[in-house]
Amino acid sequence: MASASAAEAREIVRLELLAEQVADTSGTVESFLANLAESVHGAAANAVAFTSVAGVRHGLALAPEPPGPGEVRGAAGRWLAARRVGGELSDPVLLRHLLWIAVASGLPLQLHAGLGEPGLRIDRTDPVLLTDFVRATAGLGTDLVLLHGYPYHRHAAHLAGVFPHVYADSGAALVRTGARAATVLAEILELAPFGKILFSSGAQGLPELHVVGARLFREALGRVLGSWVADGAWSLEDAQRVAGLIAAGNARRVYGLE
Repeated sequence: MASASAAEAREIVRLELLAEQVADTSGTVESFLANLAESVHGAAANAVAFTSVAGVRHGLALAPEPPGPGEVRGAAGRWLAARRVGGELSDPVLLRHLLWIAVASGLPLQLHAGLGEPGLRIDRTDPVLLTDFVRATAGLGTDLVLLHGYPYHRHAAHLAGVFPHVYADSGAALVRTGARAATVLAEILELAPFGKILFSSGAQGLPELHVVGARLFREALGRVLGSWVADGAWSLEDAQRVAGLIAAGNARRVYGLE
């Protein structure tokens, strides 16, 4: 990525994939849990954030508190006993355990919400279901970034407006709506503070989708802010400042890239 874009590239580590890789090389429950904690700690030394697909794998209505040690050992034992090499992690107790290990690292934590993989139960990925977890993590020093969100992008924007440590990423919401991207972005801007909205390409699979995502974002942002300037609601200077925040400034601050 760095070579193709002639820019710096930093890693965001997916928690579930990391746990699955650890499970492939751990023979017992004790070694799995010890190796998992060590792997997350090691990843935090070089990554700029963690990301979780707990909403895709199970749903976002997870119990908000960290699971107890006995609960974690029991869940790990059941999962390892039933799992084949390469098997996906979907146990709700272990998903919660991963989230709280990541929170303890202090790095930003991305949480996938809204539309995602085929077969997904969309009603389980509404960001509002995270409200109790968001409250439980307030004041701990870990920022939460709600990824994608669509069609619940307004819910994600609302949470970003209510909780100081919550941010809304607009990426996939724009890619999925194409010509309607400006309308979706305007709805996010109605609710989330301008310093709490992040851009991402929302791309996966084809590398060209990164280019498509970036172009959609630029065009949508230009239409929304340009119309506000033309109507006299904003000054050109305000539009340029907010565009810089959403396009890069907010992400640089959240992910410690400044």
